[in-house]
Amino acid sequence: MPDPRVQKLASILVKYSTDVQPGEFVLINGDVNGLPLMLETYREVLLAGGHPNMLITTGQTTELALKYASEEQLSWISPFEKISSEEADVAIVIRASDNTRHLSGTDPARMQIAQRARGELMAMRMERAARGEFKWVLTQYPTNAYAQEADMSLSEYEDFVYGATFADQDDPVAKWKEFSEFQQKLVDWLEGKREVIVKGPNVDIKLSIEGRKFINSDGHHNMPSGEIFTGPVEDSVNGWVRFTYPAITMGREVEGIELRFENGKVVEAHAEKNEEFLISQLNTDGGSRYLGEFAIGTNNHINRFTKNILFDEKLGGTIHMAVGAGYPETGSKNQSSIHWDMICDMRDGGEIYVDGELFYRSGEFVIDV
Repeated sequence: MPDPRVQKLASILVKYSTDVQPGEFVLINGDVNGLPLMLETYREVLLAGGHPNMLITTGQTTELALKYASEEQLSWISPFEKISSEEADVAIVIRASDNTRHLSGTDPARMQIAQRARGELMAMRMERAARGEFKWVLTQYPTNAYAQEADMSLSEYEDFVYGATFADQDDPVAKWKEFSEFQQKLVDWLEGKREVIVKGPNVDIKLSIEGRKFINSDGHHNMPSGEIFTGPVEDSVNGWVRFTYPAITMGREVEGIELRFENGKVVEAHAEKNEEFLISQLNTDGGSRYLGEFAIGTNNHINRFTKNILFDEKLGGTIHMAVGAGYPETGSKNQSSIHWDMICDMRDGGEIYVDGELFYRSGEFVIDV
Protein backbone atom coordinates (compact mmCIF):
# COMPACT_ATOMS: atom_id res chain seq x y z
CA MET A 1 0.00 0.00 0.00
CA PRO A 2 1.42 3.45 -0.90
CA ASP A 3 2.49 5.57 2.05
CA PRO A 4 -0.25 8.21 2.51
CA ARG A 5 2.40 10.65 3.74
CA VAL A 6 3.81 10.79 0.19
CA GLN A 7 0.49 12.13 -1.12
CA LYS A 8 0.33 14.61 1.77
CA LEU A 9 3.84 15.88 1.00
CA ALA A 10 2.92 16.31 -2.68
CA SER A 11 -0.16 18.25 -1.61
CA ILE A 12 1.95 20.51 0.60
CA LEU A 13 4.35 21.22 -2.28
CA VAL A 14 1.58 22.18 -4.71
CA LYS A 15 -1.10 23.75 -2.51
CA TYR A 16 1.06 25.47 0.11
CA SER A 17 4.72 25.80 -0.93
CA THR A 18 4.15 26.97 -4.50
CA ASP A 19 0.37 27.61 -4.56
CA VAL A 20 0.10 26.43 -8.16
CA GLN A 21 -2.52 28.35 -10.14
CA PRO A 22 -4.42 27.35 -13.30
CA GLY A 23 -2.36 27.82 -16.45
CA GLU A 24 1.05 28.01 -14.76
CA PHE A 25 4.08 26.31 -16.35
CA VAL A 26 5.32 23.92 -13.61
CA LEU A 27 8.65 22.13 -13.86
CA ILE A 28 8.94 19.01 -11.69
CA ASN A 29 12.63 18.15 -11.58
CA GLY A 30 13.61 15.06 -9.64
CA ASP A 31 15.87 12.07 -9.29
CA VAL A 32 14.48 8.82 -10.64
CA ASN A 33 14.54 7.31 -7.14
CA GLY A 34 11.92 9.85 -6.09
CA LEU A 35 9.42 8.82 -8.78
CA PRO A 36 6.60 8.00 -6.30
CA LEU A 37 6.65 11.58 -4.99
CA MET A 38 7.14 13.03 -8.48
CA LEU A 39 4.05 11.23 -9.77
CA GLU A 40 1.93 12.35 -6.82
CA THR A 41 3.16 15.90 -7.39
CA TYR A 42 2.35 15.66 -11.11
CA ARG A 43 -1.19 14.59 -10.19
CA GLU A 44 -1.58 17.45 -7.70
CA VAL A 45 -0.42 19.99 -10.31
CA LEU A 46 -3.01 18.69 -12.78
CA LEU A 47 -5.73 18.94 -10.14
CA ALA A 48 -4.64 22.52 -9.47
CA GLY A 49 -4.98 23.38 -13.16
CA GLY A 50 -1.27 23.80 -13.85
CA HIS A 51 0.77 22.52 -16.79
CA PRO A 52 3.25 19.98 -15.33
CA ASN A 53 6.49 19.19 -17.12
CA MET A 54 8.56 16.39 -15.61
CA LEU A 55 12.35 16.20 -15.85
CA ILE A 56 13.72 12.92 -14.48
CA THR A 57 17.41 12.91 -13.67
CA THR A 58 20.03 10.72 -12.01
CA GLY A 59 23.25 11.59 -10.23
CA GLN A 60 25.12 9.24 -12.54
CA THR A 61 24.77 11.65 -15.48
CA THR A 62 26.47 14.43 -13.48
CA GLU A 63 29.24 12.03 -12.50
CA LEU A 64 29.75 10.98 -16.12
CA ALA A 65 29.83 14.57 -17.34
CA LEU A 66 32.42 15.62 -14.77
CA LYS A 67 34.55 12.62 -15.70
CA TYR A 68 34.36 12.59 -19.49
CA ALA A 69 33.08 15.96 -20.79
CA SER A 70 35.37 18.53 -22.34
CA GLU A 71 35.52 22.03 -20.89
CA GLU A 72 33.29 23.19 -23.74
CA GLN A 73 30.74 20.49 -22.91
CA LEU A 74 30.83 21.31 -19.19
CA SER A 75 30.11 24.96 -20.02
CA TRP A 76 27.29 24.17 -22.48
CA ILE A 77 23.82 25.21 -21.33
CA SER A 78 20.92 23.08 -22.54
CA PRO A 79 18.23 25.14 -24.32
CA PHE A 80 15.66 23.53 -22.01
CA GLU A 81 17.67 24.59 -18.96
CA LYS A 82 17.73 28.16 -20.29
CA ILE A 83 14.02 28.20 -21.21
CA SER A 84 12.94 26.77 -17.86
CA SER A 85 15.02 29.35 -16.00
CA GLU A 86 13.54 32.20 -18.05
CA GLU A 87 9.93 31.07 -18.45
CA ALA A 88 8.82 28.52 -15.84
CA ASP A 89 6.33 29.91 -13.35
CA VAL A 90 7.03 27.19 -10.79
CA ALA A 91 9.86 24.74 -10.13
CA ILE A 92 9.45 21.80 -7.76
CA VAL A 93 12.76 20.02 -7.19
CA ILE A 94 12.80 16.58 -5.57
CA ARG A 95 16.10 15.13 -4.41
CA ALA A 96 16.29 11.35 -4.06
CA SER A 97 19.89 10.24 -4.32
CA ASP A 98 20.94 6.59 -4.10
CA ASN A 99 24.56 7.58 -3.40
CA THR A 100 25.37 10.78 -1.54
CA ARG A 101 29.09 10.41 -2.35
CA HIS A 102 28.87 9.90 -6.10
CA LEU A 103 30.83 13.11 -6.78
CA SER A 104 33.46 12.65 -4.07
CA GLY A 105 36.15 11.55 -6.53
CA THR A 106 35.63 14.31 -9.09
CA ASP A 107 38.02 17.20 -9.75
CA PRO A 108 36.87 20.40 -7.97
CA ALA A 109 38.26 22.49 -10.85
CA ARG A 110 35.90 20.75 -13.28
CA MET A 111 33.00 21.35 -10.92
CA GLN A 112 33.85 25.05 -10.93
CA ILE A 113 33.69 25.17 -14.74
CA ALA A 114 30.11 23.85 -14.67
CA GLN A 115 29.17 26.10 -11.73
CA ARG A 116 30.52 29.28 -13.32
CA ALA A 117 28.76 28.53 -16.61
CA ARG A 118 25.44 28.41 -14.75
CA GLY A 119 26.07 31.45 -12.59
CA GLU A 120 23.97 33.77 -14.77
CA LEU A 121 21.03 31.34 -14.76
CA MET A 122 21.25 31.04 -10.98
CA ALA A 123 21.25 34.83 -10.64
CA MET A 124 18.30 35.08 -13.06
CA ARG A 125 16.21 32.59 -11.06
CA MET A 126 16.99 34.42 -7.81
CA GLU A 127 16.05 37.78 -9.35
CA ARG A 128 12.81 36.42 -10.85
CA ALA A 129 11.91 34.90 -7.49
CA ALA A 130 12.62 38.20 -5.73
CA ARG A 131 10.25 39.96 -8.16
CA GLY A 132 7.53 37.38 -7.53
CA GLU A 133 7.73 36.01 -11.08
CA PHE A 134 9.06 32.58 -10.14
CA LYS A 135 7.95 30.23 -7.37
CA TRP A 136 10.17 27.34 -6.37
CA VAL A 137 10.53 24.70 -3.70
CA LEU A 138 13.13 22.05 -2.95
CA THR A 139 12.32 18.88 -1.05
CA GLN A 140 13.64 15.38 -0.54
CA TYR A 141 12.25 11.89 -0.93
CA PRO A 142 13.60 9.45 1.68
CA THR A 143 16.02 6.86 0.29
CA ASN A 144 18.37 4.31 1.82
CA ALA A 145 21.35 6.50 0.98
CA TYR A 146 20.03 9.43 3.02
CA ALA A 147 19.02 7.09 5.85
CA GLN A 148 22.51 5.61 5.98
CA GLU A 149 24.07 9.07 6.09
CA ALA A 150 21.82 9.90 9.05
CA ASP A 151 22.59 6.59 10.82
CA MET A 152 18.94 5.52 10.63
CA SER A 153 16.98 2.66 9.14
CA LEU A 154 14.86 3.60 6.14
CA SER A 155 11.63 3.44 8.17
CA GLU A 156 13.15 5.64 10.89
CA TYR A 157 14.30 8.11 8.27
CA GLU A 158 10.89 8.18 6.61
CA ASP A 159 9.36 9.07 10.00
CA PHE A 160 11.99 11.80 10.40
CA VAL A 161 11.36 13.31 6.94
CA TYR A 162 7.58 13.25 7.18
CA GLY A 163 7.72 14.61 10.73
CA ALA A 164 9.97 17.49 9.71
CA THR A 165 7.67 18.38 6.78
CA PHE A 166 4.48 17.93 8.87
CA ALA A 167 3.27 15.37 6.33
CA ASP A 168 2.40 13.14 9.28
CA GLN A 169 -0.10 15.72 10.59
CA ASP A 170 -3.86 15.59 10.03
CA ASP A 171 -3.76 19.07 8.46
CA PRO A 172 -0.17 19.82 7.35
CA VAL A 173 -1.05 23.12 5.67
CA ALA A 174 -2.67 24.48 8.84
CA LYS A 175 0.43 23.45 10.80
CA TRP A 176 2.73 25.30 8.39
CA LYS A 177 0.53 28.41 8.56
CA GLU A 178 0.76 28.38 12.36
CA PHE A 179 4.53 27.95 12.17
CA SER A 180 4.75 30.81 9.67
CA GLU A 181 2.89 33.16 12.03
CA PHE A 182 5.40 32.50 14.83
CA GLN A 183 8.37 33.22 12.59
CA GLN A 184 6.74 36.34 11.15
CA LYS A 185 6.64 37.85 14.65
CA LEU A 186 10.41 37.40 14.87
CA VAL A 187 10.92 38.93 11.43
CA ASP A 188 8.69 41.90 12.30
CA TRP A 189 10.73 42.51 15.47
CA LEU A 190 13.95 42.54 13.44
CA GLU A 191 12.67 45.05 10.88
CA GLY A 192 14.71 48.23 10.83
CA LYS A 193 17.47 46.89 13.08
CA ARG A 194 21.09 47.68 12.24
CA GLU A 195 23.68 45.45 13.91
CA VAL A 196 24.01 41.80 14.93
CA ILE A 197 26.64 40.44 17.31
CA VAL A 198 27.00 36.69 17.74
CA LYS A 199 29.04 35.30 20.61
CA GLY A 200 29.65 31.82 21.96
CA PRO A 201 32.21 29.07 22.37
CA ASN A 202 32.49 28.72 18.59
CA VAL A 203 31.78 32.21 17.29
CA ASP A 204 32.59 35.87 17.78
CA ILE A 205 31.23 37.87 14.87
CA LYS A 206 29.78 41.31 14.25
CA LEU A 207 27.84 42.16 11.09
CA SER A 208 25.55 44.86 9.76
CA ILE A 209 21.95 44.26 8.69
CA GLU A 210 21.21 47.95 8.09
CA GLY A 211 18.89 48.27 5.12
CA ARG A 212 18.57 44.50 4.87
CA LYS A 213 15.49 42.37 5.35
CA PHE A 214 14.99 39.13 7.28
CA ILE A 215 12.96 36.53 5.41
CA ASN A 216 10.44 34.18 7.01
CA SER A 217 11.44 30.81 5.55
CA ASP A 218 8.22 28.96 6.26
CA GLY A 219 8.07 26.17 3.70
CA HIS A 220 7.59 28.11 0.49
CA HIS A 221 11.10 27.48 -0.86
CA ASN A 222 12.45 24.62 1.22
CA MET A 223 10.35 21.74 2.47
CA PRO A 224 10.97 21.20 5.29
CA SER A 225 11.79 24.71 6.38
CA GLY A 226 12.20 26.55 9.63
CA GLU A 227 14.62 29.45 9.58
CA ILE A 228 14.78 33.21 9.44
CA PHE A 229 17.57 34.61 7.28
CA THR A 230 19.04 37.75 5.79
CA GLY A 231 21.94 38.89 3.64
CA PRO A 232 24.53 40.80 5.70
CA VAL A 233 25.98 44.05 4.36
CA GLU A 234 28.78 42.64 2.26
CA ASP A 235 31.78 44.48 3.74
CA SER A 236 30.52 44.50 7.34
CA VAL A 237 31.38 41.03 8.63
CA ASN A 238 34.27 40.91 11.10
CA GLY A 239 35.35 38.15 13.46
CA TRP A 240 35.65 34.38 13.41
CA VAL A 241 33.47 31.29 13.48
CA ARG A 242 34.16 27.59 13.93
CA PHE A 243 31.41 25.49 12.37
CA THR A 244 30.51 22.62 14.67
CA TYR A 245 29.09 20.29 12.02
CA PRO A 246 30.63 19.07 8.76
CA ALA A 247 29.78 21.16 5.69
CA ILE A 248 28.85 18.92 2.79
CA THR A 249 28.52 19.90 -0.85
CA MET A 250 28.88 17.99 -4.13
CA GLY A 251 29.62 14.80 -2.24
CA ARG A 252 32.53 16.33 -0.31
CA GLU A 253 32.47 16.42 3.48
CA VAL A 254 34.55 19.19 5.03
CA GLU A 255 35.03 18.95 8.80
CA GLY A 256 36.26 21.43 11.38
CA ILE A 257 35.87 24.55 9.24
CA GLU A 258 37.07 27.78 10.82
CA LEU A 259 36.80 31.11 8.99
CA ARG A 260 38.05 34.57 9.89
CA PHE A 261 36.50 37.64 8.28
CA GLU A 262 37.87 41.13 7.79
CA ASN A 263 35.60 43.78 6.28
CA GLY A 264 33.33 41.09 4.92
CA LYS A 265 35.92 38.87 3.27
CA VAL A 266 37.19 35.48 4.39
CA VAL A 267 40.89 36.17 4.96
CA GLU A 268 41.74 32.91 6.74
CA ALA A 269 40.19 29.50 6.23
CA HIS A 270 41.08 26.20 7.80
CA ALA A 271 39.54 22.72 7.98
CA GLU A 272 40.45 19.52 9.74
CA LYS A 273 39.37 17.45 6.73
CA ASN A 274 39.32 18.38 3.03
CA GLU A 275 40.84 21.83 3.55
CA GLU A 276 42.04 21.91 -0.07
CA PHE A 277 38.46 21.53 -1.30
CA LEU A 278 37.29 24.29 1.07
CA ILE A 279 39.90 26.69 -0.34
CA SER A 280 39.02 25.75 -3.92
CA GLN A 281 35.37 26.63 -3.32
CA LEU A 282 36.25 29.92 -1.61
CA ASN A 283 38.33 30.79 -4.68
CA THR A 284 35.52 30.07 -7.16
CA ASP A 285 34.84 33.72 -8.03
CA GLY A 286 34.79 37.25 -6.68
CA GLY A 287 31.81 36.70 -4.40
CA SER A 288 32.66 33.30 -2.95
CA ARG A 289 34.65 34.67 0.04
CA TYR A 290 31.80 36.91 1.21
CA LEU A 291 28.67 35.96 3.15
CA GLY A 292 25.45 35.81 1.18
CA GLU A 293 23.37 34.63 4.13
CA PHE A 294 23.10 34.72 7.91
CA ALA A 295 20.32 32.59 9.39
CA ILE A 296 18.84 31.06 12.54
CA GLY A 297 17.37 27.54 12.47
CA THR A 298 13.97 27.16 14.16
CA ASN A 299 12.50 23.74 13.32
CA ASN A 300 12.57 21.71 16.54
CA HIS A 301 11.14 18.70 14.71
CA ILE A 302 14.62 18.49 13.19
CA ASN A 303 16.49 17.49 16.33
CA ARG A 304 19.58 15.70 15.02
CA PHE A 305 22.30 16.24 12.45
CA THR A 306 21.74 14.09 9.36
CA LYS A 307 24.51 15.21 6.99
CA ASN A 308 21.87 16.76 4.74
CA ILE A 309 21.81 20.54 4.52
CA LEU A 310 18.13 20.75 3.53
CA PHE A 311 17.30 19.51 7.02
CA ASP A 312 20.39 20.40 9.02
CA GLU A 313 20.34 24.15 8.39
CA LYS A 314 16.83 24.24 9.91
CA LEU A 315 17.94 22.40 13.07
CA GLY A 316 16.51 24.17 16.09
CA GLY A 317 19.19 25.81 18.23
CA THR A 318 21.67 26.50 15.45
CA ILE A 319 22.76 29.32 13.19
CA HIS A 320 24.19 28.98 9.72
CA MET A 321 26.05 31.19 7.32
CA ALA A 322 26.47 30.75 3.58
CA VAL A 323 29.48 31.89 1.61
CA GLY A 324 28.62 32.96 -1.91
CA ALA A 325 25.41 34.14 -3.54
CA GLY A 326 22.91 36.08 -1.47
CA TYR A 327 19.16 36.23 -1.98
CA PRO A 328 18.14 39.53 -3.62
CA GLU A 329 14.92 39.69 -1.61
CA THR A 330 17.02 40.20 1.54
CA GLY A 331 18.79 43.15 -0.06
CA SER A 332 21.97 41.15 -0.57
CA LYS A 333 24.14 42.30 -3.43
CA ASN A 334 26.63 39.45 -3.26
CA GLN A 335 26.83 37.44 -6.45
CA SER A 336 28.56 34.10 -6.88
CA SER A 337 28.05 30.78 -8.60
CA ILE A 338 28.20 29.02 -5.22
CA HIS A 339 25.99 29.16 -2.14
CA TRP A 340 27.42 26.94 0.60
CA ASP A 341 25.75 26.74 4.01
CA MET A 342 27.76 26.00 7.15
CA ILE A 343 26.21 25.30 10.56
CA CYS A 344 27.18 26.32 14.10
CA ASP A 345 25.44 24.96 17.22
CA MET A 346 24.32 27.67 19.66
CA ARG A 347 22.77 25.49 22.36
CA ASP A 348 25.89 25.61 24.56
CA GLY A 349 25.64 29.23 25.67
CA GLY A 350 25.68 31.01 22.31
CA GLU A 351 24.09 34.45 22.28
CA ILE A 352 22.81 36.85 19.63
CA TYR A 353 22.51 40.57 20.34
CA VAL A 354 20.60 42.87 17.99
CA ASP A 355 21.31 46.60 18.37
CA GLY A 356 22.66 45.80 21.83
CA GLU A 357 19.58 43.87 23.03
CA LEU A 358 19.76 40.15 23.81
CA PHE A 359 17.68 38.41 21.15
CA TYR A 360 18.63 34.75 21.53
CA ARG A 361 20.44 32.56 24.05
CA SER A 362 21.36 28.87 24.01
CA GLY A 363 19.01 28.04 21.16
CA GLU A 364 15.98 29.97 22.42
CA PHE A 365 14.52 33.36 21.47
CA VAL A 366 14.32 35.54 24.59
CA ILE A 367 12.40 38.54 23.26
CA ASP A 368 8.66 38.95 23.83
CA VAL A 369 6.82 38.48 20.52
